[in-house]
Amino acid sequence: MADEQQQVAVTYERRDYALTPSPGEVILPGHGRMIHHDPACLHLTDSHQLPRFPDPDRLLWRRLIDSAPSDDTAGRAEYARSVGLLGGSGRPLVSPCSCVLRPVSPTQAAALPPWPLDEALAAFDRDRFAARLREMEAAAEQIRQDFPWEDWPTMPLERYALGQGDSAQTKPYCYLLEFGTNALGSIAGGSAMKHLLFARSQDGSWWHDPRYADEEEAWEAVRAGIVSAVTAAREGRIADIDTIDAIRSGPALIAKTLRVYAPESSLAVYATDFVRHFLQRLTGQPVPKLERFALQARLKEVIDSDERFADWPYDLVVEFLYWWADPNRTQQTVKIATGEGGRLWEECRTGGYIAVGWDDVPDLRSYADSDEFRDAFAAAYTDEYNGSKSKITAKANEVWKLLSLRPGDLVVANRGTSEILGVGQVTGDGYVWRADRDTHRHTVEVEWDESYSGRLEEPERSWATVTVKDVPAQLWARIRRAGQTPADTDTAAEAEVAVAVAVAAQPLDAELRPVADALRRRGQAVLFGPPGTGKTYTALRFAARWLGELSGGLPGVDPYAGPGTPAFGRTLDALTEAGRLTTVTFHPGYGYEDFVEGFRPVKGGSGGLVLDRTDGVFKRVCAAAAADPGHPYLVVVDELNRGNLPKIFGELITLLEKDKRGYSVLLPLSQEQFSVPDNVYLIGTMNTADRSIRMLDAAIRRRFVFLELLPDSAPLQGCHVEQLHLADLLDALNQRIRTHLDREKQIGQAFFLPNGAPVDSAADLAAIVRGEILPLLQEYAYDDYSLLAAFLGEDLVDPETHTLRDLGDEELVNALYSELQIKGGAAE
Repeated sequence: MADEQQQVAVTYERRDYALTPSPGEVILPGHGRMIHHDPACLHLTDSHQLPRFPDPDRLLWRRLIDSAPSDDTAGRAEYARSVGLLGGSGRPLVSPCSCVLRPVSPTQAAALPPWPLDEALAAFDRDRFAARLREMEAAAEQIRQDFPWEDWPTMPLERYALGQGDSAQTKPYCYLLEFGTNALGSIAGGSAMKHLLFARSQDGSWWHDPRYADEEEAWEAVRAGIVSAVTAAREGRIADIDTIDAIRSGPALIAKTLRVYAPESSLAVYATDFVRHFLQRLTGQPVPKLERFALQARLKEVIDSDERFADWPYDLVVEFLYWWADPNRTQQTVKIATGEGGRLWEECRTGGYIAVGWDDVPDLRSYADSDEFRDAFAAAYTDEYNGSKSKITAKANEVWKLLSLRPGDLVVANRGTSEILGVGQVTGDGYVWRADRDTHRHTVEVEWDESYSGRLEEPERSWATVTVKDVPAQLWARIRRAGQTPADTDTAAEAEVAVAVAVAAQPLDAELRPVADALRRRGQAVLFGPPGTGKTYTALRFAARWLGELSGGLPGVDPYAGPGTPAFGRTLDALTEAGRLTTVTFHPGYGYEDFVEGFRPVKGGSGGLVLDRTDGVFKRVCAAAAADPGHPYLVVVDELNRGNLPKIFGELITLLEKDKRGYSVLLPLSQEQFSVPDNVYLIGTMNTADRSIRMLDAAIRRRFVFLELLPDSAPLQGCHVEQLHLADLLDALNQRIRTHLDREKQIGQAFFLPNGAPVDSAADLAAIVRGEILPLLQEYAYDDYSLLAAFLGEDLVDPETHTLRDLGDEELVNALYSELQIKGGAAE
């Protein structure tokens, strides 16, 4: 295969790929419908010499994929015929093989150099975007006509704000900017707080910055701020916008307003992170630490000083930037049930959306934030969920999840626990409150693809009771395989590519992203929480996925192996053997000499023992990482808080800081200069039932990002042992523990997930309760059997005799059902 060092990162249709550049010609297969760059590609099964097609500028791959979207085979076939790009059977070739574009994860793409700007400029077809530029200017002109700039200093609040009656009919400024001008780029998503003030649709009250006495005072300040911002931009002082306090919380709104009223002042990139992304790609340098609009000014400066963009309108530059280096990604894949028995599927399919209920809490965008929404949800649905705080919170989170879905995210429509009805991409504005529907008014706009329809080989038990749920990478691959039929592809090679895209293009699972972000920012993180919340499990899952993707093809490594599978174990073993992953456990006897360096007894020349200085675990890892700067090295420290951390880390406390990486200190024993390389990362786990983070050394706390993992009943949703619902058991038990003790003493879901799968028999559940949960609760209760009975009920605990009742397995399960599922979290 082609040298992987030649590969560059390319973004297409919100997915990342590794491009192996063309050698100046493409290979035409005898079978199949893909172009190839590598004559040694294993997907080329023909034994005879295959014909070549000239590719002098090495950009045919890009012209092919730009000729039509990936799902428009006919459009691409038309292009292929027009240029004579035909396979051995005379059929047009419609896509690149993985030896041309190999799907990779965002983590892998970040480790590759980007597709060179000069090549991208040569491949960019400006004429393709002419109609879009006209649409953009027409949309801006319509706003200028509806809201003339000269009217702004005295414009009334009702012309500006959302939430006053039917905004779709009255079309205030904020409605048009968010929902009526997609041609100018989207600022949809999230709550209405980005508009700086708005009326809540549920009761007509106003939300605004609390520094203002009422909405009129807030509006005067916001309006003056917008006028000042546009004036500053028109005068070439765009960085001054960062000093206008009244509009500081609405950067996307202000950036889009500048596109309308000061189009020559900046580029229409509304997300600050995207501005940073484009600056880094254009300059190849670290982005300076500037405020939002100072960054906009810097981006404009970079474009203005580049002669390659000399005659380009700014709108065309923005189109090019997103085409070349789109920072948008398919950030999440969620499954959403289509009503009981799938009864909503037909109207969702034909209407181009997915719909859920809980209509007693209206338009999600009318809430200032998630906390305000959860309070409203609890007020509306406490009775329906029998006052169970954990269940109310879980269901509220399901509904609020809809607001986070962005164009390009994926929605899996399911019926029951195993049937896939279709998969769609989120489009348009994403979340939409459809007040005209009789029920199920919370909707998300989706473009459906029914070719994914099929049945999972094994049902997802949790889908039985959860409407909205994240889909991790391994499950997404199973969904793709369930919908894969022989008719979908011409060759096994193309089927392999389709599944590779399904898995490799997936971003990190939601629970792993904070870990990656913490390591990127600080270099080390601590996962802390009650026992059984999956701290070590999460750390090892992250290690397998993150290190595996960046392993450079180590034998035996499968970054996407499911936890608990033999492949997952082999992956951890291979990463450990290669030195990329090191796991240690701290304990009271663990010291500096184990972690950094110290004297240890070794055999002497006369057969006796002598003391010799020996490098510790972390020092050895740092030496290996310094010799291999192209790969990350990860140390996972289990039970971090059980060790004497200042003693173990010693002078490393200073070197662990991100801005001190590469600095040297003199080690006292060896008298050697020692430093921690940039590519060394550390994850610790900490059980808060043993020791609170408040008791940690302050210097340690400052140098780690602390990520809390709390009990999560989601993996147990829909899982029963006889009549006992495991999720209800966990939620009710933890509610009682929080009531009588504290949140740090809760029970984690891992107790009920032996070997990664929910317990499914009375005998196994009874063994877990007797051998693992009861001893832990007895320790928490300090043998106070009245407190123990408050946790588990008097059917299991006799508070008078201070004994546990002698129950059979099924009797114990029935007692748990009666006490914790029927009575719930409030003990009598």
